[in-house]
Amino acid sequence: MQRRSFLKVGMSTAASYSRILGANDRIGMALIGSGRRGCDVMKAFVDTGRIDLKVICDVYDVQRERARQTLVKGAMEKPFECTAHEFALARGGVDAVLIGTPDHLHLDLATAALQAGKHVYLEKPATHRFQEGPLLLRAARTSGKVCTVGTQQRSGAHYKQARGEYFDGKLGKVLFVRTYWSNFPWQARTIAKQTKPLGLDWLRFLGKTPYFDYDHARYDSWRYFPEYGGGVLADILNHWADVAVWMMNDTPVDCVATGGIYSANDGRVNPDTVNAILRFKKGWNLTFESSVHKLRDDRPGVLFQGTEGSLEITRTDYTFRPNGKGEAVTVKAAGSLEIAHASDFLNAIKTGAKPSADIDLALAGVLPSHMAYEAYWSGQRVKYDEGRNEIQHGA
Repeated sequence: MQRRSFLKVGMSTAASYSRILGANDRIGMALIGSGRRGCDVMKAFVDTGRIDLKVICDVYDVQRERARQTLVKGAMEKPFECTAHEFALARGGVDAVLIGTPDHLHLDLATAALQAGKHVYLEKPATHRFQEGPLLLRAARTSGKVCTVGTQQRSGAHYKQARGEYFDGKLGKVLFVRTYWSNFPWQARTIAKQTKPLGLDWLRFLGKTPYFDYDHARYDSWRYFPEYGGGVLADILNHWADVAVWMMNDTPVDCVATGGIYSANDGRVNPDTVNAILRFKKGWNLTFESSVHKLRDDRPGVLFQGTEGSLEITRTDYTFRPNGKGEAVTVKAAGSLEIAHASDFLNAIKTGAKPSADIDLALAGVLPSHMAYEAYWSGQRVKYDEGRNEIQHGA
């Protein structure tokens, strides 16, 4: 089914919910997936001062305890803790859910939360596989709930300012967009073998993926394995390609990708180093380069190169440099992107407005990642057929 088929379904339920909130502006939230990233994002929600953390849900009891110690401060009410997401969704007082689980669980958990009448903040990537997109979009639009994705640049004030000021012709014709980010110690680790902890529900972690006997690397570094994540092609390319798609308002046409395990020979399957090139409808190329290993990469970001000037934008600032006469212009970021994005989600719940990373925008932003993943693993150029909404091989 084509993605566009769902785009006109209304958001009236979200608007109605804002009226129910009334004078009580606080929103009850559940955290499903309380690992490193889930805790980081939930901390931003706590720091807004606008939510009550009602539930911490994770397949591993140690993760739940760490999350409680990190997130519950002072006089805060101790949240309910559980292994099964069904208990989290059935808990009273839960209005919204933050899903911070591995990628392969995103569709099922987000769909369950939406069907339970919860607003959903879903960590990126929105989908683990391209084919999941229409299913997630239908679930979100049918529910009438807010469904946003954790591409936090979308809520960054300096990103919005750059988009408003420099994509009206000041860059001229943009021909290259270079995206780059390396050096991920957490993804470069060699994981020692361990027996399964008593408090870990391994079958819930596996979800619908093929069964494996417990392998600590598959749990502790799930991004190494394509069953659960896409490695840097999902974790990193999604962020930067989303920025490019947003700024350029364009759709990819085709993609090639190459790379491999060049150094981390530790049993992982996803590449430790990779490049991808995507061609877009309006006539420009996006290049992506990333490695989990430490490289000289002082300013991970996105560089737009046009005939009249260039714009380099990172999470800390952006700089415009004209190609001819004129001085460079640098604008520094202010505030936390995480808190800005959390606030945007909460505002959307309260007002019924569309969030900055609404699910349809997020699916457009993750499309380059899915194309690069398919190109890498097939060893072929892949093409996106917009009319059919499908990725085709051997283009």
